[in-house]
Amino acid sequence: MFKKSNKNADRKAKHDRIRNSLSGTKEQPRLNVYRSTTHIYAQIIDDEAGKTLCSASSLDKEIKIEGKTKSEVAFEVGKLVGSRAKKLKIKKVVFDRGGYIYTGRVQKLAEGARDAGLEF
Repeated sequence: MFKKSNKNADRKAKHDRIRNSLSGTKEQPRLNVYRSTTHIYAQIIDDEAGKTLCSASSLDKEIKIEGKTKSEVAFEVGKLVGSRAKKLKIKKVVFDRGGYIYTGRVQKLAEGARDAGLEF
């Protein structure tokens, strides 16, 4: 009998493998992405200090989600997290896709962050 794989457990295992070699510093923090079925979240994290420097999500009041697709909302979240990082004088980040495939909403968030001026 076949055992059905748990996609989220597979993603978490993949993320753990990625995080073994990926870390954010004060000079170049980590841009982390979490994607749920309805929302998308992004954080810029300094792993050395263990602190979140700034964050943005589709739940923020600045983002209007009515009438937009999930990909368009993800692009807006990327632009918002990029602008908040710019206020903190953060220019370069390490992109942590959270074990997700770099396509769809994750890719749009990255494009929005690049559009706002972040380099990775």
